[in-house]
Amino acid sequence: MAVKLRLKRMGRRKRPLYAIVATDTRHPRDGRYIEDLGRYAPLNEPATVSVAMDRVHYWLDNGAQPSDTVRSLLKKQGVLLAYSMQKKGATEEAVKEAVEAHVARHAAKSSQAAKLTPAERRAAALKAEEEEAKAREAELAKKRAEEEAAAKKAADEARKKAEEERAAAAAQAKAEQEAANKAQADAEKAEEPKAEEAKAEEPKAEEAKAEEPKAEEATSEEPKAEEATSEEPKAEEATSEEPKPEAAEDKEKSA
Repeated sequence: MAVKLRLKRMGRRKRPLYAIVATDTRHPRDGRYIEDLGRYAPLNEPATVSVAMDRVHYWLDNGAQPSDTVRSLLKKQGVLLAYSMQKKGATEEAVKEAVEAHVARHAAKSSQAAKLTPAERRAAALKAEEEEAKAREAELAKKRAEEEAAAKKAADEARKKAEEERAAAAAQAKAEQEAANKAQADAEKAEEPKAEEAKAEEPKAEEAKAEEPKAEEATSEEPKAEEATSEEPKAEEATSEEPKPEAAEDKEKSA
């Protein structure tokens, strides 16, 4: 449900009196409403406005939108000023003083405008519009400056963070390189005793190489031994053939 703050006509014919109400936007102007927030009497001298400020703030907090006429009335009565100051965290005393000064300033302008001619009122209205435009421009310039300052601060923080990340990465890379160098140095240091042992074993290897010719000579003498062993059966055959003459002699004797 969309809620709007607007005027509801009351009073007699040609003696209008308006109620400031919170109503559903689907209801007609003078139809049902949700809550009565105040009165506006335009025929009084000067025109009077009475409004329940806390209830107006409640509906504004809940998303209610005032009509143009109600917005103008609330602005003159300092209701919107008080709402803005409370949102910014101002104290009640500061809000009250600011609202009283605001209402007095508008009352002085209204009384002065009543004494002016139509041409003077138009000139005063134009001047007021120019001052309001200047105030809006100043507010926009201030807002832009704040946004630029915030953007610059964010950029500085991002740049600082990037520099810190680069420094951390460089430090980590340096630490890793130092660890790798240390590991390599430890490995080289651990290999030095092995190299010394290898150098100490070199004379033994040379001695083994010097003994190899002797082993070859021994292997070359083995065929001679084999030849000697092969001649032994021939000698045995010769000894086995020696008794044959004796057998021949026995045959002669028997004959």
